[in-house]
Amino acid sequence: MSETNRRYHALLEVANVLNSQREMNSLWQACTEHIKEVVSWERAGVLLYIPEKDGFRFHALETAIPKPLLQRGAIIPRIGSAVGWVYDHRRTHVRPDLQRQQVFFEDQYYAEEGLGCMVNLPLMTRGNCLGTLNIGSMASGQPDAETLEFLGQIAIQVAHAIENVQAYEQLHQMSQQLAKQNAYLTEEIKQEYNLGLMLGQSEGLRKVQAQIQAVAGTTTTVLIMGETGTGKELAARILHENSLRRDKPFVRLNCAALPSGLVESELFGHERGAFTGAVQRHQGRFELAHEGTLFLDEIGEMPLQAQAKLLRVLEDHHVDRIGGVKPVRVDVRVIAATNADLAEAVAQKRFRADLYYRLQVFPITLPPLRERREDIVLLAQYFLQIYRKRLNRRNLEFHDSALTQLTRYDWPGNIRELQNVIERAAILTKTHRVEIDEHALGPAPKHEATAEQAVTLYDSERRHILTTLEHLGWRIDGPLGAAHRLGLNPSTLRSRMKKLGLSRPTSLPPLNSFTVYSSGSTNNHVSSQK
Repeated sequence: MSETNRRYHALLEVANVLNSQREMNSLWQACTEHIKEVVSWERAGVLLYIPEKDGFRFHALETAIPKPLLQRGAIIPRIGSAVGWVYDHRRTHVRPDLQRQQVFFEDQYYAEEGLGCMVNLPLMTRGNCLGTLNIGSMASGQPDAETLEFLGQIAIQVAHAIENVQAYEQLHQMSQQLAKQNAYLTEEIKQEYNLGLMLGQSEGLRKVQAQIQAVAGTTTTVLIMGETGTGKELAARILHENSLRRDKPFVRLNCAALPSGLVESELFGHERGAFTGAVQRHQGRFELAHEGTLFLDEIGEMPLQAQAKLLRVLEDHHVDRIGGVKPVRVDVRVIAATNADLAEAVAQKRFRADLYYRLQVFPITLPPLRERREDIVLLAQYFLQIYRKRLNRRNLEFHDSALTQLTRYDWPGNIRELQNVIERAAILTKTHRVEIDEHALGPAPKHEATAEQAVTLYDSERRHILTTLEHLGWRIDGPLGAAHRLGLNPSTLRSRMKKLGLSRPTSLPPLNSFTVYSSGSTNNHVSSQK
């Protein structure tokens, strides 16, 4: 084999080695063996610049010298050294006769080791110098131009490999850090969710706890029903954390939060080019939740077309990506939740009967807070404890009358409304005694209706929302809006208003002007920019 072919072959082998290694020491050991096929050496090392030390550390070293003076891990200062000169000038430096002349700081050590010639080459990548490649031999003499060119090509390959190794190590460290943070946050969420829902002694809550304990360890589909704010997602998370899938993903999708055209893509995924804007393959929530749990919130809002696909996944455990030609097998436990009457939706042809019966395998109904009055004090104390820490006000406690007010209120927004009211009260109090503003609870509940006069839940909810809207001048958004007062998201409140047939009267003044009522008999007119 000619000299030129041998160099090309060595370069190719070095490139292959560098592309296959992810650890610097093994990378350099394999690389130097191929360099020796072209250039004889007794010392080959890589030094990387350490900014905080303004020096260079021997990051990798291969040598045939019995007792090397400069070993792996040694630090060489930038000023006064050959590697510092190469780093500053971005050029190769050759000392052809170390035994007769030592120019730089480290040359005396090389001479004592018996080296005759030392070549230092910059490790350049994208205009930056990472350090130097050092090749030393016992024989003295100036290397020829072809040898220096070959070593220059090796230095370029090594520089890119080191950059890749450093990027890989950085990503690995970040991945480990994120994994630790995720484990910590997951544990925090578990503790908060378990306390937030399971705190209480009421008969209704004990029944829910028994149902969760019975079904958690199975793979059975669960349908969680309950009013807004009763803790449906928390119940789903507790089911997941007490199942055999606890170490696998818990993935959620709010079926009402997405436009109907995007629900299928989010649930089942799509292939690249399946529709305008689909520039790459997208995994749906079913694939993301593989071997874990998928929580479908507000399942009653899912479009009929998506319901048909969901039914198929529940039956044969395969998803069809939009634009795909091959089904993807998934192993997912589905937990669905709704605050709507699905049986009524089936009767009105808004929900598929076959899907309803498929979800209705194990229904759990969460009781509203007004049916858990004995739990209100425990929940209130729990939420106040949270806001003591968040607000850094450790001495906060309820005023004597506050707990009585909380217990008497009917809580149409349930636990979420209770939490919002306590948070607002904790923020507004100027002393350590937390009082509940009567206006924060909305209109006082009426209890005078007899059994014959009792209204339906629909009428009760409609009346309560209507009274609150009228009380606040039909303002929905903002801290003084009806959504905040009721403990609901503005979008959820608008959806409920639509279902209840409530709309703002056209005769009302614009929303930048509204009336609030003080504790006295007089009204104060307040102007506020939305």
